[in-house]
Amino acid sequence: MVTVGIIGFGYWGPNLVRNFVESGCAHVKWVSDLRAERLAIAGRRYPDIRTTTDHRELINDPGIDAIAIATPVFTHFELASEVLAAGKHVLVEKPMAATSEEAIRLIEQAQRSRRVLMVDHTFVYTSAVRKMQELIQGGQLGQVYYYDSVRINLGLFQHDVNVIWDLAVHDLSILNYILPGSPAAVSATGVSHIPGETENIAYLTLFFEDNLIAHIHVNWLAPVKIRRTLVGGSRKMIVYDDLEGSEKLRVYDKGISLSDKPENLYQMRVNYRAGDMWAPQLDNTEALRVEVREFIESIEAGRHPLTGGEAGLRVVQVLEAATKSMRDRGRLVELGARGVTA
Repeated sequence: MVTVGIIGFGYWGPNLVRNFVESGCAHVKWVSDLRAERLAIAGRRYPDIRTTTDHRELINDPGIDAIAIATPVFTHFELASEVLAAGKHVLVEKPMAATSEEAIRLIEQAQRSRRVLMVDHTFVYTSAVRKMQELIQGGQLGQVYYYDSVRINLGLFQHDVNVIWDLAVHDLSILNYILPGSPAAVSATGVSHIPGETENIAYLTLFFEDNLIAHIHVNWLAPVKIRRTLVGGSRKMIVYDDLEGSEKLRVYDKGISLSDKPENLYQMRVNYRAGDMWAPQLDNTEALRVEVREFIESIEAGRHPLTGGEAGLRVVQVLEAATKSMRDRGRLVELGARGVTA
């Protein structure tokens, strides 16, 4: 059984602790947080777990095999690097690092130490997203035309990252998983409505090969919470509503076809197709539970996890390009094989 420590017991840390404890394949030995009141909560919930305000106690404990990091983004690189240097496996909350340079350094360090480096791209482990990937990769949607997502709510405002790094990161991780290719360029616009704070509303447009386009709308100032994604293809289309209770994923046999018959030589005719809708049966297992299992199994088998360092790097590269574009009021930023190129 893998022995685990968790650094950070704020918003996401409690979810990590709970899922590791309930996984049946890990033993949680330590929880670290700078705030004594948060550790008091952890102590009451899990009296058998040790708590400390000094994360180095976890890192220096020879009985710890792996550490999960759930702290602000600007701390990810330093903490993950310390963990890897101590010869332990590491799971890092999204996004993986504050810059692509930091992400690359962590990947290289994990390779040298032969330790698992995994990124907490939780949505990749949802049954709905995995079904989307299965349908797309299996060709059931045909040629994918677009990905259109709305991810909005009122709060939670982050002080160290803008709304793109907080919310759009989810869609970027989904795109990285369900599509075979990577974006060639990105354009982003956004504004801040609170003086001195980061952008709280933004729009991203990503351009892929073969006329595939992705659009992502993220907002911390919406009166309602919406988590809805449309994926359109030449054969079928998908509606993914993460807030829907019973039918999160709906597949529509709808689309268009073009005809250029001789009698319409000078006019292209668009024919519409409207077939059945079906909602595939999805596994209700909590995504974080699946992710924790993937982390533990990757450690035990000595293999790369599904959302390893390379996946985290690709997402950070797009986040950097989008931030650069947003500062230039939507200027198109090209993405090369190693990230931002212009």
